[in-house]
Amino acid sequence: MASMKINNELSDGIILAELGGRLTQRRIARSLSQAALAAEAGVSKRTVERVEAGESVQLVTLVRLCRALGLMDGLDQWLPEAGPSPMALLKEKQAGKGRQRARSHRAASVMNPGGKPWTWGDSSS
Repeated sequence: MASMKINNELSDGIILAELGGRLTQRRIARSLSQAALAAEAGVSKRTVERVEAGESVQLVTLVRLCRALGLMDGLDQWLPEAGPSPMALLKEKQAGKGRQRARSHRAASVMNPGGKPWTWGDSSS
């Protein structure tokens, strides 16, 4: 059975059938019978048959089978932990700096060409 790339265009039924086929391949590669996998995962043999046939099962069943087949790292890659949100990053950045007053552009414009502040009576302008 050749594997296909799972993507959004595939129907739920096709994806379940593909996942079932992949689990079957993993089970066979480990030289396990359906009954042995079921016992190791803590599910019934009929449940393993249903998963491998591409039928819908509870998520906990998939987790148990993946654990028994040593596929938990794959689940972590499948749905990785989300990083911090942009707002959380902004708040973290602001908390580290404390409040700072923005320098106005006008303050720079009252300087004399030599870089000295303008004072009353200064005739350099």
